[in-house]
Amino acid sequence: MALADNAGCGKPSEDFPFPEIIELNVGGQVYITRHPTLVSVPGSLLWEMFTQKNIRSLARDSKGRFFVDRDGFLFRYILDYMRDQQLVLPDHFPERSRLQREAEYFMLPELVKMLAPKLSKQNSLGDDPCQSDPEELSPNADATRNLTSASATLPSAVAGGPGGAVTASMGAAGTDVRRAGFITIGYRGSYTLGRDSQTDAKFRRVARIMVCGKTSLAKEVFGDTLNESRDPDRPPERYTSRYYLKFTFLEQAFDKLADAGFHMVACNSTGTCAFAHDQTDDRIWTSYTEYVFYRE
Repeated sequence: MALADNAGCGKPSEDFPFPEIIELNVGGQVYITRHPTLVSVPGSLLWEMFTQKNIRSLARDSKGRFFVDRDGFLFRYILDYMRDQQLVLPDHFPERSRLQREAEYFMLPELVKMLAPKLSKQNSLGDDPCQSDPEELSPNADATRNLTSASATLPSAVAGGPGGAVTASMGAAGTDVRRAGFITIGYRGSYTLGRDSQTDAKFRRVARIMVCGKTSLAKEVFGDTLNESRDPDRPPERYTSRYYLKFTFLEQAFDKLADAGFHMVACNSTGTCAFAHDQTDDRIWTSYTEYVFYRE
């Protein structure tokens, strides 16, 4: 009896084409869940996908897993919601707006409502999804806010006098105050050096530019071009070495740092060498280079 039940749950049939346990490949991330979980919200995209009888119309990867071309990291929260229709996010979650976009794609209106930004006088969310910690971008945010309030309450006659001029200049200076700190960007590279001392033409290609530093500084400088999926729950005042950029041009990263007031203070590089082939003198050099930037 038990063997028959297990076989019925594990193998699809004509009336029930999907197995009980389903493997998903969402943007390269593999998830294993039960079929009832995927169809727990009627009318959702997953419900439409896994209630149809034409199972061959669904995309699959090379290992036969059902493939969904969406953000693999954020899908964990979609799947958690599908299990019990509740939303639990970690503290300082920086990708709320991106998760809301994923909820809209998977046709989960209740989850979209839960993720909708709550506007208040003290915190209004813009269109930039990376600006999840606006108060952390300035070390003197409270002082600047208090200074602005004080200048607003001064009488117009006093504001026009010498004291008012000093207050205005201090307020203007306060808005220009930017957080000091270091940002390090690094990349790995490799190239082949042949017998004729000519390098491979692809040696300058950069596969990925990594970012190290305080989370709030990295978000301020690189904004939407910063990929946070490898370290999404990092509070704004903590440091990370797991961010990387969505582009691969070092000059573009340098431009963004220069625009934000940073200047290079140090750089270093390490390299290792290995023979490409035993029968030739070709050598493969692998290097790791870091550039350290600082803003006063």
